[in-house]
Amino acid sequence: MWEKTVHVQPPYNFDRVLDRLSINPLIKLNKDERLVKVPFYVEIEPVVVTVKATGTTDEPSIVVTGSHKDSMEYALQHVSHIFQWDVPLQEIQDHFLQTDLRDIFIEHRGTPLVLDFDPYFSLMKCIIHQQLNMNFAHTLTSRFVTTFGEEIEGTWVHPRPEKIAKLSVSDLRDLQFSGRKAEYVIDTSKLIASGELTLPDLQSKIDEEVMETLVKIRGIGKWTAENFLLFALGRPNLFPMADIGIQNAIKKLYNLEKKPTYEQMEEYSKPWEPYLSYASLYLWRSIE
Repeated sequence: MWEKTVHVQPPYNFDRVLDRLSINPLIKLNKDERLVKVPFYVEIEPVVVTVKATGTTDEPSIVVTGSHKDSMEYALQHVSHIFQWDVPLQEIQDHFLQTDLRDIFIEHRGTPLVLDFDPYFSLMKCIIHQQLNMNFAHTLTSRFVTTFGEEIEGTWVHPRPEKIAKLSVSDLRDLQFSGRKAEYVIDTSKLIASGELTLPDLQSKIDEEVMETLVKIRGIGKWTAENFLLFALGRPNLFPMADIGIQNAIKKLYNLEKKPTYEQMEEYSKPWEPYLSYASLYLWRSIE
């Protein structure tokens, strides 16, 4: 067993992190104890670490613990990336205090953009969630993981692409996947398992190159690619205008009679650059 305390640049509100993560029924967390279990792979070995807040928004400190000491350095780098501990949130906060999102940023001060725990699973989740309401999207994702993943230390670890690549469409249809969605999940997993699509390589590409790579894949459109950029790669300037949640949040913010047009959204969002991803996050938070 190993333990490491990490001091994070304020403001950083880990309780807001837990609020947002609690929307996902797969994630094992405890708001009272202020902790979350984070499953991921070190090469092909599944591991789980516990991330627990011990400080405040203005003096944030986090204790990370794990069972495998030989993977400690990698685990610390990984969770630091997931929870965005090196992002200067005060600089972003100051930017938005000069915009129409001022009140939302004051209310949700110190909320970071937390990433999905693994890039492959993030892509699978984006594909699964396409054109579904949030409740059924989470239900379907949970079925996918609990059927084909494995449980370690009371936490579900998502399946590997090599396993999903070997499934048949009927295997996923049994979980209530549509035939088309099942094909997208399996075919994309085949590309990753074969090395034709290498997700770690996307980290070094600019946003436009990542978009161009992903939208060539059958079943991946602009919405899915943008969400991958946001929640797998943590890119700071993404604004998925096709997202229903963002449309509803803007409708509420500006007291519009109907959902905004793309032209309206583009105009509203100009002052929010270069932090459109944080505008997206805080707009989601304003209606959750």
